[in-house]
This record gives sequence, C-alpha cells and structure tokens, in this order.
Amino acid sequence: MENVLVAGANGTTGKQIVQLLSETQYFKPVAMVRSKDQARQFEKDGIQTVLGDLEKDVSHTLENIDKVIFAAGSGGKNVIGVDQEGAKRLIDSSKNAKIKKFVMLSSMGADAPEEAEQLQDYLKAKQNADEHLISSGLNYAIVRPGSLNNEKPTNHIQLQPKLSQQGEISRGDVAQTLVRVLNDDTANKVSFEILNGDTLIGRALENV
Repeated sequence: MENVLVAGANGTTGKQIVQLLSETQYFKPVAMVRSKDQARQFEKDGIQTVLGDLEKDVSHTLENIDKVIFAAGSGGKNVIGVDQEGAKRLIDSSKNAKIKKFVMLSSMGADAPEEAEQLQDYLKAKQNADEHLISSGLNYAIVRPGSLNNEKPTNHIQLQPKLSQQGEISRGDVAQTLVRVLNDDTANKVSFEILNGDTLIGRALENV
C-alpha cells in the first residue's frame, strides 16, 4: 500500500478524501492537520496523522510518503499564504522527497483568472500554484472542478481539458476523482476540468 499525504485533511472535501482512501486496498491516508485536537478526530478512527502548517516548513510531513493530494484552502482568508505559497512549499518539499505523484485540487477558472467576474485573487493564487507544480518536474494531476456543493455524490461526471460551461459538482464526486487519479496508469502530467455529468468517473478518466 502507498502512503498518501492529504493536505487539508480537516476540510469538508479533505475529510471525504481521507475516508475514501481508508476504504481502498491500494492507499493508506496520512492526514496533515494543524492541531492536536484535529489529529485526535482522525486518530480515533485509526487514521494516521502528521502535524503541519502550510505557512511554515512542511518537509517533515513527507517522511515515508509516496503520493500527495493537496486539498487545502484558506476559505478566502489567506489565498497568498496558504492557497499559493503553502501549495508551492509542499510542492518543493515533495520534489526533494521524490514523491511519485502530486494531485492538486484546483478550480475552474484557474487557467485564466483575468476572465473571471469574481474571486480573481483566489483564482490567480491557484494559477500560480498550478504553474509551479507543472514546472516542478513532479508527476502531477491538476483537477479543476466547478462550484462545489454538498449534494449526494453520483459517481458520474463530465470531464474535458477545458469545459465549455460553468456549473457545479458534489464534493463527494470531486474526492472520488482525486483518489482515482492517484493510480499510476491514470492522469499523468495533465490538467482537466470536471462538473456534474453522465459518465462514470472511472470511464471518464480512461481518456485523460
């Protein structure tokens, strides 16, 4: 089994990622959290944790880690410090640690933040983080969902390098997509957008 560090494990989407990883036979989640209180929530369910702050050195969080999912975010409170520089910090440390794959939860619009009507600062931060990952030399997958909702997951999506519409997608379906692209034979060195759709997630990823 491969150890997968989940940055942002305590977030709404991050918790679902950790849960999905814990149910697979291929991956073992390591929840990166900021406090011992957060760690206890995971440890009572038998989930391994590591304390780390994306605004500081995070190299220690990658000990014995094979792959990384970055699902952290500041909720708009510190897009430069966390969403941009925190991501870059973890990318650089992952490169030094020879991580096999870095999966980035990005956002639709991060490829062209100047075209967005709102959240331009956030999208620019995500763009900078994505570009840093692409140029890092790491194997990566950048997943750019539309607006996240808390609807029940459908296990179906629509997926294109660039979708022609805006829309929503459940956090559960995003989490499922992020976990699936960890596989060695899926989505290597690519970026793509996802929304609610009619295609099974596994089938949609076959052509990436």
